[in-house]
Amino acid sequence: MNARTPRRLGFGALVGITLALASATQAQEGAARLDTTEPIEIVADALEVNQEQKLAIFTGNVAATQGQILLNADRVVVHYAAGGGDGIQAISTIDAEGNVFFSTNFETAQGDAGLYDVENGMIMLTGDVVLTRGDNVLRGTRLVLNLLDGTSRVDGGAAEDGGRVRGVFAPNNRAN
Repeated sequence: MNARTPRRLGFGALVGITLALASATQAQEGAARLDTTEPIEIVADALEVNQEQKLAIFTGNVAATQGQILLNADRVVVHYAAGGGDGIQAISTIDAEGNVFFSTNFETAQGDAGLYDVENGMIMLTGDVVLTRGDNVLRGTRLVLNLLDGTSRVDGGAAEDGGRVRGVFAPNNRAN
């Protein structure tokens, strides 16, 4: 065995991991597309409505669901878009504060605060963010999920990580 063999094996392992992650990401992205046109149901301990500002403020054990999407938080503020000629007001954005938890059938994410841009199918979590897909875990300070095309982005990590994103990826264990 020469001095180059470990490097080749390391490079080969790196290529293998990269290809495995790429195919896993493509599979997740295909499955990650969600229907953002489904109705949104919100349940909470209390509700305050301000028609003039087009706001609905839900507090206490808030759970919002839209098809496969679940959003839990201590407080949720729903912003309504201007009503059309039919007088129906549509939800434009949802702000979530405190113990924010987001989940679908294939991933979970948590953070300190969140914003769901309903019109554009985007969810952003900020603060101490953790994204989990299966056994894979990503940590950062900002997560943006595009529900329409299934892509996600994690930015900035904790100070103890030097501001870098931290990921732990589990290899695919297959029985031989």
